[in-house]
Amino acid sequence: MAAAAAAAVILEPLAVPCPSRGVALACARSPRTPRRSGLLLPRFSGLRCSPLPSRVRAAAPARPRAVGSGAVVCEAQDTAVQLPEVGKATWQSLVLDSDIPVLVDFWAPWCGPCRMIEPLVIKLSKVYEGKLKCYKLNTDENPDIASQYGIRSIPTMMIFKNGEKKDAVIGAVPESTLITSIEKFIWLKTL
Repeated sequence: MAAAAAAAVILEPLAVPCPSRGVALACARSPRTPRRSGLLLPRFSGLRCSPLPSRVRAAAPARPRAVGSGAVVCEAQDTAVQLPEVGKATWQSLVLDSDIPVLVDFWAPWCGPCRMIEPLVIKLSKVYEGKLKCYKLNTDENPDIASQYGIRSIPTMMIFKNGEKKDAVIGAVPESTLITSIEKFIWLKTL
């Protein structure tokens, strides 16, 4: 998927010890990297050290020769993955007419707990791919649908099957709570 390609962003120029001339900067000490005085960054998933781009290097103040210039680079993986949105125009076709169960995340951009639970819903949409469809519905832009289903608090995750509301989970709940609710409807056969 092209949208899920990794992106790199320079967080802040940073001076790190230079292991030797012509060798890339080290983020974590390895058996081959001699211990030097100064800062060695621990290894973190998604972070790496990189030489400063020339435009940043030109603007950076002069540093002593023993310390090389580098940048902490954050590589964001799968940041482009988002839940597809559903609205008034697509509600019938995507949710009510779906041949498999649908989880709808009722949310709003200003809601902190909504933003907290979205990565979990994205994760579960991948886990149950082919067995469950997941969408998000912005309650600010679709107040009529939210009121039709009695949404009084967000985030609310609602499960629909065969065009009917089957279950609702309100709030930023643990993963196990959401899984329990989903699995009640994934494995039930339609009569």
